[in-house]
This record gives sequence, C-alpha cells and structure tokens, in this order.
Amino acid sequence: MTAQLIKGAEVAAQIRQELKQEIAELKAKHNVVPGLVTVLVGADPASQVYVGAKEKTSKELGIYSERYDLPEDTSQEDLLKLIAKLNKDPKINGILVQLPLPKHLNEEQVLYAIDPKKDVDGFHPVNVGKLMIGEPDYLPCTPAGIQQLLIRIGAPIEGAEVVVVGRSNIVGKPIANMLLQKAPGANATVTVCHTRTRDMAFHTRRADILIAAIGRANFIKADMVKEGAYVIDVGVNEIGRTAEGKRILAGDVEFDTVKEKAKAITPVPGGVGPMTITMLMMNTVRAAKVAAGLK
Repeated sequence: MTAQLIKGAEVAAQIRQELKQEIAELKAKHNVVPGLVTVLVGADPASQVYVGAKEKTSKELGIYSERYDLPEDTSQEDLLKLIAKLNKDPKINGILVQLPLPKHLNEEQVLYAIDPKKDVDGFHPVNVGKLMIGEPDYLPCTPAGIQQLLIRIGAPIEGAEVVVVGRSNIVGKPIANMLLQKAPGANATVTVCHTRTRDMAFHTRRADILIAAIGRANFIKADMVKEGAYVIDVGVNEIGRTAEGKRILAGDVEFDTVKEKAKAITPVPGGVGPMTITMLMMNTVRAAKVAAGLK
C-alpha cells in the first residue's frame, strides 16, 4: 500500500480562492478591506523570502499590504514605537513581526507589544490563553494549517489517537491543544512526545494520526508508524546542497519507507508549508471582520 499524498499546495489554493471571494464581498457589501503589515528587521535571506511571499499573497487576494524593512541595528525603543503606531492604525488589521529578530532585541517584549486583536500569528499570551480554553480568536498559522489539511482530506479526527512529536510553542503545544478541544475537527485523544520521552516508538505506533514536528531529519522510521496512519510531517531540514547550491530538504519523517505503511502522508516540501501563509491570510480576514463588527 502506497499512501495518499496530502498536497498542501492544492488545499491552500482552494482556501485562498474561498478567501479571495470573501474579501471581494467584504469590500463590495461593507467597504471593508483587510490590512496586513509585515515588519522585517535586518537582512536575513530566509526572512526576506518569507516576507516577500506574504506580501505577494496579500496582493493576490486583495488584502491591503504594508511592509517595513528596518536596519539590523534598529533599537528596541524604535521597534516598539513602530508597533504602537501600527496598533492604532485603522487600516491595519494584522501585524506580523518576522522572526527571528536580531539578537540585541527582546523578542518576547516585541511580540507582547502587539495588540492581541491584531496578533494574526497567534503568539500573544492573550491569544494562547484563549486557545487553551477553547475560545480562540486566532489560531497559530502552522497548527491551523495542519488541522485544515486533516479536515479537508476527511481524516477521522474525533476519537482518534493523535501523537504529536515535538513540544514547541509554535507547533507542538498549540496543535495538541487544538485537537483535544471539544470542537469540530478535534475531540481527539492527544499524546505529546519530546526529547525526554522514554520509548517514543511505543507511543508513535499507537497513533491514528502522527504529527512530526521535532526538527530532526528522517527521525520517524517506518517501524515507528502504525499501519494505515495519517502522517503529517512539519519538519523542514537542510541535509545538503546540490552542485548548483540549491538546498536539499528532508522532513522529520523518513518519507520513502513510511509512505508504504501510512494511509496518507504530507511530502516535504509541498505539504504543511504552503498552508502556513494561507492561514495567516485567513486570520487577517477574521481580524478585519472583528474590527468592523461583522464577527
């Protein structure tokens, strides 16, 4: 049995088309145009690519977009002043500060300065707390993308044994909390494994849905996976370069062997990755509707 390929790019394209229509209706019926601002400090090449992709997607969907490219030596005070200004700007519904920040800046203080109503990344403690109690305003983007992939391919989530490998604040912890909520697309029994878990394979072999987000290339082997499991690979690990200098990527799952055992699996790249920016756009549209009293 070869697994069904879960193509994140196709699901993301479907959701973006839905969002494009929703944004057009918001403008036509209510004169509301969602607005997203991205803030990039320094010239990290990967961050520049991510910010450029977010800006491009905003324009394609009809979202008003602003971008601030700040020098590497920007002070904490100046960055916080910019965020305070954007918090008050009625044209802006979502504020995204691209991480990581230069080392001299206090990342936590910067993220906490963003108005929770404009925190479309879902990282502010207010939004993390709301997620925990099952009343989220904004779901963090990568976990939201994972949940949407599972829902849209018809994975049976309710009552399923879900094992999450990894406990980061960005992926592991939030997706675990999202899938155990008493809500549509959830109601699962969730186990979280991490670097100190004893006999990890014991847990992963029980999983109807296995989510790998540990940041180790090819860590999940076929003998760690239950026959017929849904496997979501969040890992993006560089394992080498081609002669032309292009990055060679691998996920956290040993794809070639696990795909012969799983029912469905995400590839790397092309699986979870395309969903993340799409969920950011979804959060921005939601923020605009909340600000306009339409939600």
